[in-house]
Formats: sequence, C-alpha cells, structure tokens
Amino acid sequence: MLRTILLLVFSNLFMTMAWYGHLRHQHVPLWKAILVSWLIAFVEYCLMVPANRIGYQSGVSAFQLKMVQEVITLVIFSLFAILYLQEPFHWKYLVSFALLLGAVYFMFK
Repeated sequence: MLRTILLLVFSNLFMTMAWYGHLRHQHVPLWKAILVSWLIAFVEYCLMVPANRIGYQSGVSAFQLKMVQEVITLVIFSLFAILYLQEPFHWKYLVSFALLLGAVYFMFK
C-alpha cells in the first residue's frame, strides 16, 4: 500500500500543476496553457495508472483507491493553493477535510 500511496502523491503533484498551475500565468495564451497542461498530465497518468493497478492487485478495492486518491488530492491542492497561488485557508476547509477523513475511516472499516 505504501508504494501505491507514494505513486498517488507524486501523480497528484503533477495533476495539480497541470490543472491549476496556469492560473498564475494568465498572460500565456490559452492554447499554450492547454498544451503544457496536457504534457504535464501525461506524466500524471504514467504514475496514476500503475498506482491504481498496484493497489488493486494488492487487495485494495477501487472504492478505497478512489477515496485515498481524493484525500491525497485535497491535501496537495491545499498546500498548492496556499503556497503557490497565495490563497487564504479558511477554517471551513478544515471541517470539510475532517468529514472526508471520516469517510475514509468508514470506507476501510
């Protein structure tokens, strides 16, 4: 499971850059942002597909893989939004994350 989680973390780093990195570069034409994002997303897929396959083959269900991936995505996105996009972090996000962690708990129980 550790290998799956590490691959998911790295794939989400690339996914977040592909989907949201261009927001700081509004001067770049949209077609270029799409092209660069697509190239970055290719790396994300090269990590995400093996992560899911390895996890599934080791007995983790597809539902569990998706839930873990969503939590990883939110953690990475939160750090990205705060550090890279300079957006404020509100208390209501912590409450939302706590509810999601509760969902993860019940998913694995």
